[in-house]
Order: sequence, then C-alpha cells, then structure tokens
Amino acid sequence: MTVLDLTLRMGAPRATPYQRLAVVGGGAWGSALAAVAARAGRDVVVWARRAELAAEIDAEKRNRRYFGDDVALPAAVRATADLAEATAGAEAALLVVPSVAVREAARALAAVLPAGAPVVLCAKGIERDTGLLMSDVVIAESPGRAVGVLSGPTFADEVVRDLPTAVTIASNCAAEDGEASVAARMALSLGTERFRPYLSDDMTGAEVGGTVKNVIAIACGMAEGAGFGSNARAALITRGLDEIKTLADALGGRRETVTGLSGVGDLMLTASSTQSRNFSYGVQMGQGVPVEKLFGGRKVVVEGVENALSVTDLARRRGVRMPICEAVRTVVHEGVPFERAFEKLWTAPIESEPRALDLELAHPAGERVA
Repeated sequence: MTVLDLTLRMGAPRATPYQRLAVVGGGAWGSALAAVAARAGRDVVVWARRAELAAEIDAEKRNRRYFGDDVALPAAVRATADLAEATAGAEAALLVVPSVAVREAARALAAVLPAGAPVVLCAKGIERDTGLLMSDVVIAESPGRAVGVLSGPTFADEVVRDLPTAVTIASNCAAEDGEASVAARMALSLGTERFRPYLSDDMTGAEVGGTVKNVIAIACGMAEGAGFGSNARAALITRGLDEIKTLADALGGRRETVTGLSGVGDLMLTASSTQSRNFSYGVQMGQGVPVEKLFGGRKVVVEGVENALSVTDLARRRGVRMPICEAVRTVVHEGVPFERAFEKLWTAPIESEPRALDLELAHPAGERVA
C-alpha cells in the first residue's frame, strides 16, 4: 500500500492546498462545501444560477431555501451569478450541480476556468444517453483537464453546521504523482478539525458507489414505507452493496473501494434516514402517496429517480444483474406496485452468497407470484 506523506518534510511542502476555489452550484451541497472551504482558510466564490440566490449568499451569508434562516455561512464566502467572475483566478473548481446538469455546466466551465485548474466532481450519477460517469462527462467537455471526485456519507445540513464528517476524494494519483495529485491537494484544501478527507486513486469505484446507493436508498425507503421492517432494510442494504460492487468491478473500479466511505458509508447514511431525499421519496412511495403529492407537492430533486434509469441501462449494456435497482425502476418508471415488485424480488431464484459456490435454486414460492 502506498502511503502519501502530505506533511512538511525537511521544511519543504510535500503537497500544497489550492488557495482559490470556485464552487459551481449554489444548492445545499455547494453552499455546505463553500462553508468547509472557508473554514479551512480558502478564498472561495460560489456560482449560483439564480441571481437572487447569489445575492443572498453574498450579502447575507444565508441560503434560506435549503437551510432556513438560522444557518449562517462563514463571512469569507462570496457568491455571484457570473460564472466568469466566480472562476477568475481559481486554482480548482468544485462542480456541485445535479447530475443531469453536469454536461451543460462542464461545457460552460471549460470556457472560463483557468488552464491547469482541475475540476472535482461532487455530483453523483451516470449520464443516461451515453452511460458515462460524471467524471467522463467533464473529460469529454474539457479534454486534458485533470479531474477528481469527492464522495461519501454527507448530509449537507450537517456539513454546513460543522458537524464531524469524513469523505473520499479520488483522482488518478499514480499518473499525477500521488503527493501532488488532485486528490491530495484538495484534501489539504478542505481538511479541518471537523471535515476529514480520505484519499483514493479509484474514481470509478467512488462514483459508482455514490450513484447506485441513491437507487438502493429508494428501495429501502419503499420497504420502510410499506411497513416491511428492519430485517428487509438490512437485507436490501447488504445485497444492494453487492450490486454496487459488481457494477464497479465491471466498469474497471475496485470492489475494495465500495467498502469505504464512498460506498458502504454513503449507502448506510442514505438508506436509513428521512434526511435523505432518496430514502424519503421511497418511504412516501411505499406508503402509496401519489407522485404529484410527494414532498407535499414541492418540486424536489431526487437523484435516485434518474439514477434508476441510467444505472439499469448501463448494467444491461454491460450484462450486469442488478435486481434491486431493476425493481426500483419498475416501480418508479413503469408503475408496478411496490408490493408486487418486492414479492418478485424476494421470490427470485435462490442464489449463493459466495460467488465461488455458483449455485442457484428455484424459490419454492416463485410460482405463486410469477
């Protein structure tokens, strides 16, 4: 195992933080990461698409839509609705927009971000039409630019309040010279007494973990809403983790990565709390709430809804079985009642957990729910 010494050795810095950061996205997670960067002593500017939100963050240090009136951002956080202004002089950018908006944002960012400044992805998803991970989308829009990924078990509301949090930051450490890699430098840029980064050289594994867990969280929420109990949720989390590992492996990632913060850590958080929009969405679906009345009729971005399509599309192309994700897809996008989808999932042929056993049996109840 390679150990990166990011401390001072013989008086010379082994790696240096990025001092000037642009945060592209003024939502909850973008604002929270801007707060982290400011607490770490960085010069940070947030780009928000809506001018009124940018003005509120810049002048009042508030993002009331997501955090109400009682959460103040650090005084050092600045904001603008002008992307060129937000990125002027930036040494790195954190891209924090919904996954469906990443390509458009990456294209706009490529035109204004200084040459040599890397982009660190903080969005979790797979582009449906192309099957590309978000990092690949950025690379396609900005060839030659270094890219990293930030992922892990993070509720923005807790991060913005400076509660203890750990994340994974991944980049191609070997190709970049690990001690000066994007991951290492961004870890130093954001690390504080309450925000602890870990390093990885497996962007694929980190991205797959952060994406698929959204779909598994919806499944867990549905089971909770339907009153299926804790046993079902534990089983869905465990078998869902296996689906994440299998897809990561098929895409060239490492199963080991999925057992870390960006996989099992993120899954445990997202699949067990109504603070998670994915889990909450699933709970309401499991309770039979009509789609138009979810979240009280408010428009809420639930990444797992889009991910249910993009993940299963990609898995089908790669020949990867993901039965839990497929079940979520049938409920969310095909109108199959959750109880029916769950019965088919639970009575599917009995498989072995050790892959080496390679044994499958017809489920005794399978014919009754076919």
